[in-house]
Amino acid sequence: MSDVSALPIESLLGEICSVIRDRKRLVLAAPPGAGKTTRVPLALAGLIDGFDELPGKILLLEPRRLAARMAADRMAATLGEKTGERIGLATRIERKVSKATRVEVMTDGLFTRRLLADPGLEGVSAVIFDEIHERSLNADLGLALALEAQSVFRDDLLLLAMSATLDTEKVAGTLDAPVIESEGRQFPVETKYLGRNRDRIEDQMAAAITKAVQAETGSILAFLPGAGEIRRTAERLSGLPASVSVHPLYGALSPREQDEAVRPARAGQRKVVLATDIAESALTIEGVHVVVDAGLARVPEFEPSSGTQVLRTIRAAKANVDQRRGRAGRLGPGVCYRLWDEEETRGLIAAPRPEILNGDLSGLLLSIAEWGEDDPYRLTWLDAPPRGRIEAAREALSAFGALDEAGKLTAHGKAMAALPLEPKYASLVASAASDGERALAAEIAALASEAGVGGSSINLKDRLERFRLETSPRTKALRQQADRWAKGGRAFGDPALLLAKAWPGQIARRRDGSETSYLLANGRSGELPAESAVTLSQWIVVADMIGAAGRARITLAIPIREQDALALHPPATEEWASFDPASKSFKARRVKAVGRIVLSETPLPQPSGEAARAAFINFVQENGFEAAGIGEPVSVFLARLGFLHRSFGEDWPDPDEAQLAATAGDWLAPALGGGKFDMPSDGTVLNALKQSLGWPKAQEIDTLAPPTITLPSGRNAPVDYLDDNAPLVEAKAQELFGLSRQPAIADGRVPVTLQLISPAGRPIAVTKDISGFWSGGYRDMAKDMRAQYPKHDWPEDPASAKPHVGMTKKRLGRQG
Repeated sequence: MSDVSALPIESLLGEICSVIRDRKRLVLAAPPGAGKTTRVPLALAGLIDGFDELPGKILLLEPRRLAARMAADRMAATLGEKTGERIGLATRIERKVSKATRVEVMTDGLFTRRLLADPGLEGVSAVIFDEIHERSLNADLGLALALEAQSVFRDDLLLLAMSATLDTEKVAGTLDAPVIESEGRQFPVETKYLGRNRDRIEDQMAAAITKAVQAETGSILAFLPGAGEIRRTAERLSGLPASVSVHPLYGALSPREQDEAVRPARAGQRKVVLATDIAESALTIEGVHVVVDAGLARVPEFEPSSGTQVLRTIRAAKANVDQRRGRAGRLGPGVCYRLWDEEETRGLIAAPRPEILNGDLSGLLLSIAEWGEDDPYRLTWLDAPPRGRIEAAREALSAFGALDEAGKLTAHGKAMAALPLEPKYASLVASAASDGERALAAEIAALASEAGVGGSSINLKDRLERFRLETSPRTKALRQQADRWAKGGRAFGDPALLLAKAWPGQIARRRDGSETSYLLANGRSGELPAESAVTLSQWIVVADMIGAAGRARITLAIPIREQDALALHPPATEEWASFDPASKSFKARRVKAVGRIVLSETPLPQPSGEAARAAFINFVQENGFEAAGIGEPVSVFLARLGFLHRSFGEDWPDPDEAQLAATAGDWLAPALGGGKFDMPSDGTVLNALKQSLGWPKAQEIDTLAPPTITLPSGRNAPVDYLDDNAPLVEAKAQELFGLSRQPAIADGRVPVTLQLISPAGRPIAVTKDISGFWSGGYRDMAKDMRAQYPKHDWPEDPASAKPHVGMTKKRLGRQG
């Protein structure tokens, strides 16, 4: 065990304890290696000599199970104990807590469940949000609810937010809290850029690791975006010397496998740890002096239009790659190999995008409703959830029957909220018709929500059978958890029928002419791997799928007999239409279908207005506004909203195009009228968008972000909100004569950029200071213009000249 007295945080512990007791809230910024995770909780709990203990328990929240377990084990070892005594641990599948526990380390998702069950947090003195910079959805929600709990129920509750890379100004401002900053304990790290090539990332990584093994000493920590890349890289490293062992490290591994990756290499050995961003912070891997970074991250993003979560591989943010680099200098001087060129680093975004801005918010909204709040925006957020995503979440929860028209929890919603599951699996368990079905639903929810459990088969039946037989500690813990959700019942029933009853939209039929592509009753489509035995069935029920619309992959499914599917959900006969954007026309047909799965159809000469409107909205939702021919007003409207959001903050929403498309049925459909369908004009679309803001913002947007401004010449000139210099107005110089002050909008907060154009319409000057321009740059410009356009008016004193629309001197003379 290293000497804790040498940790940089030690000299600040007294100040930290004093300030947080006095102010109740505190932000602590401490780089990796400072010791914040393992020393601050012990000081607050009075488990370090010289520090007074708080009367209640200290909760330390971690965003990942591995980080929670390692923090608990390390603190317990500091006290000469095992985890479960004065230092406790609570995760979804592991609990080691006793009456003696003073510090309880838990995952942030579990904290939210605890807070919802006990808003007063009885017996708790302080809550510490560690690694809050990761901005997980659970952490953001937990912090918002904790702030509310402190304000309403517990004014004595202490809240501490701490991180290695923290936007301290933003977090401190949101919490209204003081900031304490600690120095880190960082040794120098040499950075070597290897550049990118067109090889697969696994080949580049394997080559870089091999080079590092030969050129450097010590163990190696390599960062890759996901488990698949880790496995393939490991395969390519089979030729390393026998003295070098390779270990994967990602969330779906068992605790034993994770511990094997993290513990020091054996004497005379070196290790290569292939990790996801799970190893970026909050844990130290002994012996690592070399980092190899692919510079990539895999982030989840929910697509409201498709209802699926997409895992996107993107370039990691600068804050992330800096933290990864720092891992090489935690224990001594180190080296960091980067698989990109040095100049690329300058183009990285500063920090990763918070999950609350990208993710599926249905679970968050369910928790807020359970809290008793029907308006998420009455809570205090580091970043407020986007309104479009909240509306999509509200729609999804309403479809599950979890919310009533007023946004309150129904009885079914309360049963869902009581389960620590994402809403679709909570609804599955809560909607079970018998004890046996509830137990079966709980088993399905347990294995589907925990990666790697029950094997890797796509067939749910195979996964269930293996789940019931596996003996690993993790699987045993999940089975016990499923038993608790089932309230002791014994699993009984047909999984396919259970899923088809609970999720009728997930019933799917194989597309004609395809062996692997399936159309779901909800209109989405997904692909099965060709080698999957599930493809032998024409009808299936999809339990899980990932990927963007049009490219979704079915990851868990079960065959169902056609007669069973049709018996549960008898086909309906309806009129359907489809929109052709090229001809702006429709094709109509009468269909017999289960949801969007067509069993038979008959052509119709033309659709009714109702069918055409539905088809147009559906096309917009699936393909976007540009494809539908109405992209221009939407782009301009979004630019104006973005301008107001930047100018006035959260008071104005800032949706993206995907969010608007997903909710087009709510705001665009009413504007399309009744009777015969006519293509909406730009004005119709714009008016519908404005009305979607509600009163009074529908009126305020034209005042604060006007579509035009009146020039001194009297012309109403359009304001360009899409230009890089937006808001921008283009005008001939003569139209601006006599203007002494720069025009401004947004209640005078933002000056309008003026782009002056020549009589031929070419840009000749840009200014945000018209007064300074008249007395400065105008003189040189006018000299050139007099030579090119001698018939036009170029006065010596434009500030006092009479404005006009750019007429020649001859025409001006006639008017005079």
